[in-house]
Amino acid sequence: MMKIKDNQTRTYDGEGYKKRAACLCFKNDREEEVLLVSSSRHPDQWIVPGGGMEPDEEPGNAAVREVYEEAGVKGKLGRLLGIFENRDRKHRTYVYILIVTEILEDWEDSVNIGRKREWFKVEDAIKILQCHKPVHAEYLEKLKLACSSTNGNSVVSTLTGDTATLYVTSSQSPGMPSDLR
Repeated sequence: MMKIKDNQTRTYDGEGYKKRAACLCFKNDREEEVLLVSSSRHPDQWIVPGGGMEPDEEPGNAAVREVYEEAGVKGKLGRLLGIFENRDRKHRTYVYILIVTEILEDWEDSVNIGRKREWFKVEDAIKILQCHKPVHAEYLEKLKLACSSTNGNSVVSTLTGDTATLYVTSSQSPGMPSDLR
């Protein structure tokens, strides 16, 4: 099933990357269990809830909106974990931490497309995501590493006006030498 929305407007940054936002949703501030949702394209696969930003939408607001629509949860928006760049799909995703405070019984995507949600221990979620969504697994790996290492990924600092942005870049082409990615 394809997810159909009234507003299909996509927004891009100055370099042509699609602007996305997502949240790692946790049961509590110990950040031991994360909420994943079923993919709309592949219902037997789990993903981190997130999606495209709407025009003039702030990344944090987009992340909260996306988890409400896709996972049916509300919560306290926490820190920005990072901006993750997927060069293969030409996406840049702002990934935030969200502590869940409310779980809806029925929500937009459960009713419209039968989306499911499930809690996973962080280590289990990484293993599940590595198979088909390695970029999503990187969100959780960065969380676990607590910024102490880049885990083999390139870290690119981009200056834009008066602000510096740190991107964690990746390619979904495992096994290829990094100079060919």
